Amino acid sequence: MATIVLGVQWGDEGKGKLCDILSSEVQICARATGGRNCGHTVVTNGVSYDFHMLPSGLLHPETTNLIGPGVVLHVPTFFSELADVEAKGVVNPQPRLKVSTRCALNLDLHTAADRLREGQLGSKNIGTTGRGIGPSYSSKAERSNVLLGDLLDDEEFGDRIRAMERDYKLRFGGDLGGYDVEKEIKELEAYRERIRPFSVDDIEFLEEAQNEGKKIMIEGAQSALLDNTYGTWPYVTSTSTTFGGVMAGLNLNRRKVDTVIGVLKAYCTRVGSGPFPTEDFGEIGNKLQEIGHEFGVSTGRRRRCGWLDLVSAQYSHKVNHYDALNLTKLDVLDTFEEIRVAVAYEHPDTGETIKGFPASAKLLSRVQVVYKTFKGWNTKTTSTAKYEDLPVEAREYIEFIEDFLGVKIVWVGCGPKRDDILVR
Repeated sequence: MATIVLGVQWGDEGKGKLCDILSSEVQICARATGGRNCGHTVVTNGVSYDFHMLPSGLLHPETTNLIGPGVVLHVPTFFSELADVEAKGVVNPQPRLKVSTRCALNLDLHTAADRLREGQLGSKNIGTTGRGIGPSYSSKAERSNVLLGDLLDDEEFGDRIRAMERDYKLRFGGDLGGYDVEKEIKELEAYRERIRPFSVDDIEFLEEAQNEGKKIMIEGAQSALLDNTYGTWPYVTSTSTTFGGVMAGLNLNRRKVDTVIGVLKAYCTRVGSGPFPTEDFGEIGNKLQEIGHEFGVSTGRRRRCGWLDLVSAQYSHKVNHYDALNLTKLDVLDTFEEIRVAVAYEHPDTGETIKGFPASAKLLSRVQVVYKTFKGWNTKTTSTAKYEDLPVEAREYIEFIEDFLGVKIVWVGCGPKRDDILVR
């Protein structure tokens, strides 16, 4: 009944396109974690849509979309994205969009704190999106944040925001970069009645949907190696981006989860700071970046690029236990004479093969990578419709990946358009 789509490694692997395709087959598309730091791009009928707050299932007129309680909600972004999809001709999105009243708010106050904190860290900064996601979850954990339900039903919600502002001023020496707490409170008050029609009790909403046997798809945020527990800590996001995070962020009956799908790029990317064993700082990295148009959807920053890392992908599989994989951006490799894949890490001091995936970011940044080299196919694969029509070298590459990971690659992305994805 429920299908969960998760990113396997660090970068935006292109979950948006697969979620868009699968959304046509489900009644509900839901977001479980993250916030406006997420970025899913979908290109359909020549129109490009960038989703941050909103689920990409909005593109399908029969699909209801839910922002679940594990998401931190930035109310102005919610409405600006809604206006954008309406302007681009999305059919009847408002009645099909629901928001849990249990969502904690992502405030402009959190954004100010996020940027000040990153500035204090200097060269050791985390490389956040600067949109206040970490402070939003932190204030939720310390029970000082405001929920959407508070905005709707507690006339004194502003006092809690004022208290947070006082705490942040103490932390940052009174300077919040020009932030105006009274202005934000007034803006939220103005949004109160606008957002009320979208607000739902997510427990009742999803319980009813599951009891009725409706098909549900959960659109993951970020990727497994950015998970707050299992990722390359501390260079991670502020919540759980794994299967466990989905189950904590939405009221799903575990017995009704049918499929967990991992989305994996044909090479590796990462935005922000942190270890990246297969990163290439020269010609290969630049070529991958240029051909793949590797810029962060949320930040616009240039993505770091390198060869596919199957050691980290295997670790991600052990964390999430994928039932199937979607390999994306195969076409980006069309003009490479040789293609390399990381198959093992060796300890930088002993030379011994490391079992598993290091918890220490310091060690991970120093490992020696063992590669397997493949002959490139030097043939255009863009818009290939059938798996059998791919070059033999491309099929060997795909089949090596699935054999190494022990997971079937069901979907292969061969271009940026909705139709540029073949099903095996």
